[in-house]
Amino acid sequence: MKTDAYFSAPLEINDTTFHYRIDGRAGGRRPGAHAGRTGGAGNEFLAHARLFDHPDPRRLDLRASLRASPSEWLVRTYRQRAAVTLLAVVDVSASMACGVPRKLDVAADFVASMGDSAYRTGDSAGLLAFDGAVRDDLFWPPRHSRVIGQAMAAQLRTAVPACTSGCGVQTTLQPLAGREAMVFLVSDFHWSMEQLAASLELLARAWVVPVVLWNEQELQPPAADNFVRLRDAESGTLRSLWLTPRLRRQWQEHLAERRRQLDALFGARQIRPLYLTGRYDPAQLSQYFLEGQR
Repeated sequence: MKTDAYFSAPLEINDTTFHYRIDGRAGGRRPGAHAGRTGGAGNEFLAHARLFDHPDPRRLDLRASLRASPSEWLVRTYRQRAAVTLLAVVDVSASMACGVPRKLDVAADFVASMGDSAYRTGDSAGLLAFDGAVRDDLFWPPRHSRVIGQAMAAQLRTAVPACTSGCGVQTTLQPLAGREAMVFLVSDFHWSMEQLAASLELLARAWVVPVVLWNEQELQPPAADNFVRLRDAESGTLRSLWLTPRLRRQWQEHLAERRRQLDALFGARQIRPLYLTGRYDPAQLSQYFLEGQR
């Protein structure tokens, strides 16, 4: 009974966790829950090898040894399942402080869920953030910890967004170039397509999940014809205009075009974006990975 409790406890942290998977095999040598590329203690057969090279008589394969030419003792070798690193790269520019709930609070809820999910699965989790530059004050190196998700989320909720766009994303992602990790790029993506394309090139070896945070205030303009004052989310500049049906139509067409551009850019790199509107729901993450299984 004690043994069963020991193995089941990590699977029941809370109801904010989600299930995720990677495409392909992980190259890490630390044991974990994902299909790995390296040999070791595992259940997936890799190849036969000479007993002299792998002196483990417990894995001796008599049938293969009798068929071997030249005749020699052969043992079975296996692939070891591996752990991966989960990294949230979060946009904390001024536009992320907009909406009800704030997009930054939704991002914090996601980061808490990611940390808990990584701990449950046996992986490590970390955080990077940016606005117009790298936000070193919000950096968390990857670690396998029960509390890291909540700690990262608490720091994000108290972060002061800068009145700049997310032009610091490339500098933030530079240390990840050539690294193998699952990277959640969390932003409203109100920055140039050129910046986004260059950023994705740095993540060529990573499993990238773009988490696009929009809210109802962005998706639906006010319904009535009226005089409104709008504030630019990034610069804080106020602008007055008369909201007409034609302007509302242009608003929605611009948003639809933006989504088409994002879908095309990500699709060209075999990346599926995840659009989140309103409050965070971990079931949407689980559904995202379930739909991506091939």
